[in-house]
Amino acid sequence: MKRGFSFSVTVVFSAIVFIYYCTVFIFIDRWLGLMTSPGIMNAVAFTSISFMCVLNYTFAIFADPGRVPSSFMPDIEDPGVPIHEIKRKGGDLRFCQKCSCFKPPRAHHCRVCKRCILKMDHHCIWINNCVGHANYKVFFVFVVYAVIACIYSLVLLLGSLTNDSHNDKQQSADSFRIAYVISGLLLVPLSMALSVLLGWHIYLILQNKTTIEYHEGVRAMWLAEKGGNVYKHPYDLGAFENLTTVLGPSIFFWICPVSRHIGNGLRFHTACNKLSASSTSK
Repeated sequence: MKRGFSFSVTVVFSAIVFIYYCTVFIFIDRWLGLMTSPGIMNAVAFTSISFMCVLNYTFAIFADPGRVPSSFMPDIEDPGVPIHEIKRKGGDLRFCQKCSCFKPPRAHHCRVCKRCILKMDHHCIWINNCVGHANYKVFFVFVVYAVIACIYSLVLLLGSLTNDSHNDKQQSADSFRIAYVISGLLLVPLSMALSVLLGWHIYLILQNKTTIEYHEGVRAMWLAEKGGNVYKHPYDLGAFENLTTVLGPSIFFWICPVSRHIGNGLRFHTACNKLSASSTSK
């Protein structure tokens, strides 16, 4: 599948352009005035947030989520990889029949992209791409900026409406009613849906899980409890280390589209690595 523009991506870009125009040239202008200091500051702030939103969205669309090298071969004797994922049935190392290659840890085959994706989270129609190892951070940061932009725009919309109720009621109702109604119908559900999505991915990051691993973990937890055991996600390194694994070691770059820290996506630190490192340091 070719990454790039699709109908759903066009819809998203159209919504961004419409919300930006209404926010800056209607809400801010009618409430604060674009030629006043508060108006200029709000316009600059909202433009900056919108720019970062579009930038991260573009990166999420065009970035390859992670391709399994054709030469990849799991090494079961490698001491640096204490966990090897196996098939549910048979216990063999995971092998993709469609791609004719072994699957690295956390990799899954995407039926839409028709190939295996490193550390696959899900396939997202709104970016016309998979969310995986190489573009997960920019996807997450895009959602962060999108939530901020929607809530910010909604506040400006409400402020503009309040101001209009005291001035020029008839003119405001006749000239801008459609823009206010459409913006409200877009911003309210978008703010709610994106906030839920952001909360979900914050939870996943803190647990160092993907969406696929969450659903697999539910089943594994049920099987472990059935057998009298306790299941623990093997890639959970602790909340802060999980954050730095996804967003990077420097907090100043957490909301920037920089992902040089992520590695090759073929091997990941596990709780076993952490335990062995702590034991050797004693």
